[in-house]
Amino acid sequence: MEDLYEANGSFAINLLKMLGEEDSSRNVFFSPLSISSALAMVFMGAKGNTATQMSQALCLNRGGYIHQDFRSLLTEVNKSGTQYLLRTANRLFGEKTCDFLPAFRESCRQFYAAELEELSFAEDSEECRRRINDWVAQKTEGKISEILGAGAVDPLTKLVLVNAIYFKGKWNEQFDRKHTRGMPFKINQVGKYFSGCTANFLLFFFF
Repeated sequence: MEDLYEANGSFAINLLKMLGEEDSSRNVFFSPLSISSALAMVFMGAKGNTATQMSQALCLNRGGYIHQDFRSLLTEVNKSGTQYLLRTANRLFGEKTCDFLPAFRESCRQFYAAELEELSFAEDSEECRRRINDWVAQKTEGKISEILGAGAVDPLTKLVLVNAIYFKGKWNEQFDRKHTRGMPFKINQVGKYFSGCTANFLLFFFF
């Protein structure tokens, strides 16, 4: 587990640097664990140069118990009985005419609790987009209702891998409501927003 902790920490720092390159003054909020666990599923099915490059990008040691450690980590993250609510969920949406290896499907289920749901992107990609958005909305308690904008998938799409994370908790030191104001918050690249409250504070989160 220690190797995975170190790898995820290095991956988080590298990704944060990349996200801040375009505009170092903007806010950046992301979950490195969501991204690394999703990519680890792709890595599980990769071979040759692709596998080598992915292990380097994820800062992983290919000789370790990578997927077993991810399972233990995700179990710990999703534990109950805490003073906050934190849930992660993974799912694969695959084109129903594709023949996904049973071993890959079983490994995704075993290590990442990720089922592969078969959809028909070739016949109705828009309906598939709505189905994926509905799943994300359900897992995020309606906070994210349209993760995929129009045209994000098409009849040539073969596999969509989705990770959702939901967090709800109270601040240890709550800020004064009179110092907050409602502002739009952008949740995807096509300009979808939801209204929320903002306050001035500095945050660093590494999940």
